[in-house]
Amino acid sequence: MKFTLKEIAHLVKGELVGGDPSIAITGISGIKEAKKGDITFLANPKYASLVETTRAAAIITSREQLKTTRPLIKTDNPSIAFTKVVSLVASDRVKHPKGIHPTAVISPSAQIADDVAIGAYAVVEDGVEIGGGSIIYSSCYLGRCAKIGKKCCIYPHVSIREGVEVGDRVIIHSGAVIGSDGFGFAMVEGVQEKIPQIGIVSIEDDAEIGANVTIDRARFDKTIIGKGTKIDNLVQIAHNVVTGENCIIVAQAGVSGSTTLGKGVILAGQAGIVGHIHIGDKAIVAAQAGVTKSIPADTKVSGYPAKPHETALRVNACLQRLPELYKKMRELEEKLKSLEKKDKG
Repeated sequence: MKFTLKEIAHLVKGELVGGDPSIAITGISGIKEAKKGDITFLANPKYASLVETTRAAAIITSREQLKTTRPLIKTDNPSIAFTKVVSLVASDRVKHPKGIHPTAVISPSAQIADDVAIGAYAVVEDGVEIGGGSIIYSSCYLGRCAKIGKKCCIYPHVSIREGVEVGDRVIIHSGAVIGSDGFGFAMVEGVQEKIPQIGIVSIEDDAEIGANVTIDRARFDKTIIGKGTKIDNLVQIAHNVVTGENCIIVAQAGVSGSTTLGKGVILAGQAGIVGHIHIGDKAIVAAQAGVTKSIPADTKVSGYPAKPHETALRVNACLQRLPELYKKMRELEEKLKSLEKKDKG
């Protein structure tokens, strides 16, 4: 679909500065990769030098002054504005399946709203409920008595095990496994005996689950993914974990059993969290941090074991000086030996 600069400026409630309002926008791209006819955006000042070299037809920017003759659409939040444009310009690029494919295997006891789409070779077991407007792509598995809310999108090869509850407008990307058994074993007479995991997983409204994420069912009760929480690819969430609303969990992070996350928590890539602790509201765990104890709200931690970020920076600075300190220590040892020889002589 094509839109003019004037139409896009109106959509994002922005101010068009320079350029012909009737210019047609035919694509969207990053500021480096943009080509003729594309619209792009500038949110990070470090890329300001690219404004004069980009081939984009127009640039969405903040309302701050930017000295250029290039066509601009000035907005309060360039990133959010660009997101709206992406949804508009690229709306015809994604074609979701419609209707129920004849190869889908659906239990007669499943309750499926009239406007649900189910792709080829999907399996829907007994007692499953699927709300209106939801899309189940091909080769998905919905276990017995699983519940899928309204306007969800479940991409190919997702396994949603028995009893799992998924709220409204949830997106689950390919390869995710929701509701697999929690990792629970007990040593009995030298043998690891499996502890039954009879709880469920509950994913609340507007959450998004990345590709190849695993979320284990609770031993009892529920593993809960809070409303609006976004989970990146390759994340492991263990049994009985509870996340607050609007958390961000980045790729390859792992959260051990029975840990709770407050609202707005951010776990950066490859962060590791031990079990049975609490991460306070709006806390930030830096990439590759190893968290071994609870973290207060509004705190940033990093390192292993994780400690307040400022402390971790000082510790790291000292570590970087270790070779120099070691060299000085050896020099002092040699001087001490020399002095001891003189005393003996």
